[in-house]
Amino acid sequence: MPKDQIGYNSREELIKELQIRLGDGIIDVELDREHYDVAIDKAIALYRQLSAGSVEESVIFFQTKTDVTEYTLPDEVMEVRRLYRRGIGTNSGGGTNFDPFDVAFNNMYMLQAGQIGGLAVFDAFAQYKETIGRIFGSEYNFIWNRNTKQLKILRNVRHEEDIAVGVYMFIPESILLKDVYAANWLSGYSLALSKYTLGEARSKYQSGLPGAGGAIQLNGEALKSEAQTEMQSFRDSIHNMEEGNIPLNFVIG
Repeated sequence: MPKDQIGYNSREELIKELQIRLGDGIIDVELDREHYDVAIDKAIALYRQLSAGSVEESVIFFQTKTDVTEYTLPDEVMEVRRLYRRGIGTNSGGGTNFDPFDVAFNNMYMLQAGQIGGLAVFDAFAQYKETIGRIFGSEYNFIWNRNTKQLKILRNVRHEEDIAVGVYMFIPESILLKDVYAANWLSGYSLALSKYTLGEARSKYQSGLPGAGGAIQLNGEALKSEAQTEMQSFRDSIHNMEEGNIPLNFVIG
């Protein structure tokens, strides 16, 4: 990726930058590839916990199977909001593709020749849709297990049927690393974590390393202190909405 463009085409590009910023090649940096991978994994995990920039609202589709009530959703799915059935009143498979909005438009009480409009109509349509769904079963009740990614439908499934699932999904790592805001945050936090790990390693030699002119003092504690300050600053940047997105709890309440 061009140097004037923020983001990374791969994890390897990010690791290379972390190595350079820690001075590798000029001084001996006591970190292996595994240390950088752990730092990036932790940075991504924390970003997904804190920032709405790591989550997107989406819809996925699957087909139910007769007498099967449990289904496994992709690992990227964080929360399941609703299950929409394509057909309404289809207990035996003989239902209809029923759109409450189409019915509402044909309802003279609702339209009154254009005398009702704007938010009043929108609100009435929304209530009408909810009522129709409750009466005719346009949605499935369900239990969602975030840990196992298991979705359980709380009724007998008597036939194959197309289901649309409203979900919140984690944005894949490859996309986050190319995102202007996420890439900058992940790079900075990964660097701070790597710096802390390096400080931990160097702190094991508090008396210094033997050298020709005496003990060589390492900067382990200073690195750890600097890293802790930086990590807190990056966490605060999300809470204060400085990294370009809003905190996750604003999206998923």
